[in-house]
Amino acid sequence: MAVPFRMNHNKHGMLVRLKIFVNSQNFHSHAPKPAKQPKQDSQSPKEELDYSICGDRIGISEWSTLDAEKLGVTSSMISHSSMFVLKLLRRKGFESYLVGGCVRDLILNRTPKDFDVITTAKLMQVKNHFRRSVHAQIVGRRFPICLVHIKGAVVEVTSFETVARTSNAKEQFLYSQLPKCSNKKDLFRCKNSLRRDFTINSLFYDPFANKIYDYTNGMADLRTLKLETVIPAQLSFKEDPGRILRGFRLAARLGLSLSREIEAAIWAYSSLVMNLDKNKIMIELNYMISYGAAEPSLRLLWKFKLLKFLLPLHAAYLDEQAIEEDDRASNLLLKLFFHLDKLLACDRPCDCTLWIGLLAFHLALVNDPQDAVVVWTFASVLHHGEWKEGVKFAKEQARMSVNFVPEIRKSNIYKSDDEIAIAVTKLASLVMHSIHALVDKSSLRHFMCKPRYPSSPQSDMVFVSGKAGKRAHTIFQMLANDGIFYKSGRKKNLKINYDMLGKGELSETGFVLGKIVLETMSSGIIGDGEDSEAGQCHLKTKGTEEIDPSPHPDLVNHQVASMDGEGQLLSIPNSECGKGENKKRKLVEDSCIARKKMGSGNHELSEEFERKENKKEQQKLVKLSQKVDPSMAKYSAEKNIYHRKQLINNRKKITSANKCLDQAMQMKTDEHSTCTASQSAESDNHQVIAHNLDMDAKTTDNNNLDVDAKTPNESDFKKKKNMRLSMIKLFQVK
Repeated sequence: MAVPFRMNHNKHGMLVRLKIFVNSQNFHSHAPKPAKQPKQDSQSPKEELDYSICGDRIGISEWSTLDAEKLGVTSSMISHSSMFVLKLLRRKGFESYLVGGCVRDLILNRTPKDFDVITTAKLMQVKNHFRRSVHAQIVGRRFPICLVHIKGAVVEVTSFETVARTSNAKEQFLYSQLPKCSNKKDLFRCKNSLRRDFTINSLFYDPFANKIYDYTNGMADLRTLKLETVIPAQLSFKEDPGRILRGFRLAARLGLSLSREIEAAIWAYSSLVMNLDKNKIMIELNYMISYGAAEPSLRLLWKFKLLKFLLPLHAAYLDEQAIEEDDRASNLLLKLFFHLDKLLACDRPCDCTLWIGLLAFHLALVNDPQDAVVVWTFASVLHHGEWKEGVKFAKEQARMSVNFVPEIRKSNIYKSDDEIAIAVTKLASLVMHSIHALVDKSSLRHFMCKPRYPSSPQSDMVFVSGKAGKRAHTIFQMLANDGIFYKSGRKKNLKINYDMLGKGELSETGFVLGKIVLETMSSGIIGDGEDSEAGQCHLKTKGTEEIDPSPHPDLVNHQVASMDGEGQLLSIPNSECGKGENKKRKLVEDSCIARKKMGSGNHELSEEFERKENKKEQQKLVKLSQKVDPSMAKYSAEKNIYHRKQLINNRKKITSANKCLDQAMQMKTDEHSTCTASQSAESDNHQVIAHNLDMDAKTTDNNNLDVDAKTPNESDFKKKKNMRLSMIKLFQVK
């Protein structure tokens, strides 16, 4: 009998405790709302007035149904997983549509980030229907959605019956704006569109009827590339400050202009962004930066003074640089994210680890500027995946000056490998230390106290999670521990694996980060540096001082030209341009050797050698002319053949003159051993020879005028001409 008593007592006590627990949970969960309710009640008259004023601006009476095919939208453009969800819901007797940004992107012929499905079914019904075939789960509290997982893809499904909690004034206004018609489908589509943030995001697409429904003039704003809120911007941003960040993302990615109403509302309510949940801020910032619109997004955040709340240290840097609208040539921060955008898109995003690493890298350079060769090596080792190859490539690039002040100092190419290794290790440690300023408030305050930031930033907010910061920290940890033994473990392939990059795989992220820094450094090159001088010295040592170095490609342009269609920096220094330069240089050297051999004496061997060399040179010139300019290949080949023939004729005449000169010298040598009677006859012969030499010299001089002015051996012709003239005078003097 005692045991049942205890059980009943325990059961009663458990129920009492459970009731107390439930009541306490209800109290805590609703505790903040009564505190905010008085504000809403006190402002309700003003809200009702503002809602009523915006009735004409929304223009529900002008809603329209459009033919999707005329706008270039077909069901074949929808992803397989999304179409599967749409069809299954239709088979179960529910209405289903695509809604939001995916419809907007399809109209603009852009790849949607994702496909959002909306249906008349309740979320629990959606979950039950998909539970048997695929995995489905309901997430979210304020605005729940059902996530349907299909073969690695995730489709977000919302219900028309799911609405966010709003004030009574807004509900009354929304109902007053509904079109007065008997079509129930139009009623729930229209009501849902009025709850959305921007007009261009309120479009519905029915792939089965191939129709697009527009209830808020979204198509008109889309045609003019203008961003407008569905309800007045001040009310919209006050209800959800996250719409401010979303508006920046849309404007940056699609190139939209902000209406005056939106700009005024942003200036008035931008401080409300500070009250958002950190996870939501992280999601919105990741959407901005990871999908190919990082650089314009940062510009908008800085322009409207929101960057000082989100990234205060980088905002202070931009304030100091005082950037202009189109001035990003020497701004390293904007240039880094400009090159990040060139690699990413909505269908090729990156993980947040990449842009966290870029922010930390830039912050490290701002606080401790580095030598250019150190930055080249740091990025090259990350990109190539090993120390030896990275240092080799970095030294080749470091000869050129880079204009990124104050972060990067002038390159010191005379540093030893050990000195470079120490400096790179230090830079990696600085980057790791800078990551802490993005994830920890105390570290951020420590950075703020540095004299580098005279105007102290106005926020100590951090929104990057510790987990994301730790992953970015790992990328640089191995390089900081021992750089000379660094190996990323990534396969040697210059193509980016976007699947691995989107998942945040560390070796792929480090590879792309190094690539972005290398391309940024290449874009900042402002001069030839010592590499150009070294090339000219090489030409001079080969005895070709008369060759004008200007036709050779500029080394800076050579580096810029060494990028493929994806902006990929090629690590091979010997490109087609370099090969052409080497061929020209080799051609000059061979021709000089041939001319020296011709003038040495053996006429027959020289002539045979000349024919072979001319044939080779002619073929090389034709190939080079075809590579440089195919349209001028035939003309250049004929011109070169003509000049070569003229040169051969001139050399034959010179050789003949040399023979006559040798005979004359021999005759003069034998003069002492002959009789006096033969001297008069020999004198006559000398005059004849001198006359012949004079005629040959004049002929040669006239022919030389027709030879190209850029003939490499022109100085040799002048020397031989002067020598012949002096010999003529010698024979004429008796």
